[in-house]
Amino acid sequence: MDLVLTAVLPLFALIAAGYLCARKRLFGPGAVDALNKYVVWLALPALLFQAMAHITWDQLDHPGFTWAFLLGIAVVFAASYALDRQRRGRLADASIEGLAASYPNSGFMGIPLCLAVFGRESLPAAIISALLTACVLFAFSIVLIEIDLQGTRSLPRTIRKVLLSVLRNPLVVAPLAGLVFPLLHVRPPGPLEQFVGLLADSASPCALVTIGLFLAQSVPAGHGRAVWRIVGLKMLLQPAVTAVLAYWVFDMPPMWAQSAVLLSALPIGTGPFMLAKLYDREAAVTSRAILISTVLSVVSVSALVAVMRPGG
Repeated sequence: MDLVLTAVLPLFALIAAGYLCARKRLFGPGAVDALNKYVVWLALPALLFQAMAHITWDQLDHPGFTWAFLLGIAVVFAASYALDRQRRGRLADASIEGLAASYPNSGFMGIPLCLAVFGRESLPAAIISALLTACVLFAFSIVLIEIDLQGTRSLPRTIRKVLLSVLRNPLVVAPLAGLVFPLLHVRPPGPLEQFVGLLADSASPCALVTIGLFLAQSVPAGHGRAVWRIVGLKMLLQPAVTAVLAYWVFDMPPMWAQSAVLLSALPIGTGPFMLAKLYDREAAVTSRAILISTVLSVVSVSALVAVMRPGG
């Protein structure tokens, strides 16, 4: 219980602070976009760069964690896709719903949560999960959406477009740039480390406040069945599947298994909503699912951390 009070609740308090600031209109209407861009383009990439610049191969050499987390995503995405396609929905809409059902908030919430619960030794696990979510899952969903909207004849152009988009993503470029230093067996220059460190320290609080600002935005009602289907798959099925894989299928240290389960139990990130808005699909479903899953995660994540024994 002490761990919940000292590590988890302060994170949700930052989300609540952002929510209250938005409801009290302390910030302008563009605050969500501005702060989100700061986190995505500066603070979070700096944290990823910093972590990868000092990482060792032993910290990354955990294929069991990678497969457990990735297969957990795949199972939930497939289940959501199958359920939506039974209603003869469009491929683009089914892909966005599948993305929402399997998209944990690894970057904005997972990294600060792992740091608070397990310490800096869990940062590689959080980074791997963020990369799998932001690159593999996101890119796969974009390919399916583009195939539906443009037709299969443009598949090569679609794949090229996705690859270019992923390679321009600062959350992908930053850890790859940081990885150059351990590969060359050198440390980053002092001024660069100081610059990156100042930005990295702001990543977690700014990301969590941004979530609160986003949740305070008005969310249209309706689509209840689809919303609760997504929330159920995300909050129940994904951590259950990942737990089975992490503890009974793949071999990994206890901290990595606990991190895999905790990261998979996170609420839905903002990525599916942004993708729905980008392609002008039904964004109300993902927006409401994000809100409900985040509220529920206050209890579910706190309970999960309470029964864990970090380091054991």
